Parts: sequence; C-alpha cells; structure tokens
Amino acid sequence: MVYTIVVHLYAKDDPVAIEKVKSKLIEASQVYSKDKETISWFVMQDHIDPRAFTIVERYEHESSQKYHLGNPYWKTFDPYVIPLLEKPMDLRRFNELDTSKEVKVEE
Repeated sequence: MVYTIVVHLYAKDDPVAIEKVKSKLIEASQVYSKDKETISWFVMQDHIDPRAFTIVERYEHESSQKYHLGNPYWKTFDPYVIPLLEKPMDLRRFNELDTSKEVKVEE
C-alpha cells in the first residue's frame, strides 16, 4: 500500500520569500526523489495564489519515511523554510486506496 504525505505551505507576502520557498521546494524534490523507497516527491504552486505551495510525498510503505528522515538534507529544510512561511505547515498522512481492482458501486 502506498503511503502518502501531503503538506501545504503558505509563504509570507514577500516576493523574495515566495521565490526562496519555491527554489527550496524544487531543490528538495530533486534530493528526496532519489531516496530509497520513495515513489515520488512532487512540489506544486497554486495557479492563482503564488504564496500557496503543496508537497505530495509518496512512499512504498509508512516505514519508508526512515530513509527520508535519515537524509542529511532533511535537517536543513525546516530551518530554511519555516521563517519564510506566514503560518505553520499543514501536514496530512494518507494510505492510498487500491484502485487496481474493478469496483462496481450499487445504485
């Protein structure tokens, strides 16, 4: 079962802060996408509000996070990003639903 973490970030109302968050997220994706048992590590910016960002982290298992948290880069992320944010990160954890089997919903 794929374990997914979705994180919403909201940058301060400052073009420099927005650009720094954006660049750090791109860098983080490039680093974390190489971690063992990481399926994908996507970063997105809202199409209307440039201050709003989302990270979607997909792992083979919940236990796969140990490789993410063990990556030396992880210790640099929060200290850099948190001062650039308007509010705390909103982190949610999910188990992806299995969509490989056909399902029929009765009416």
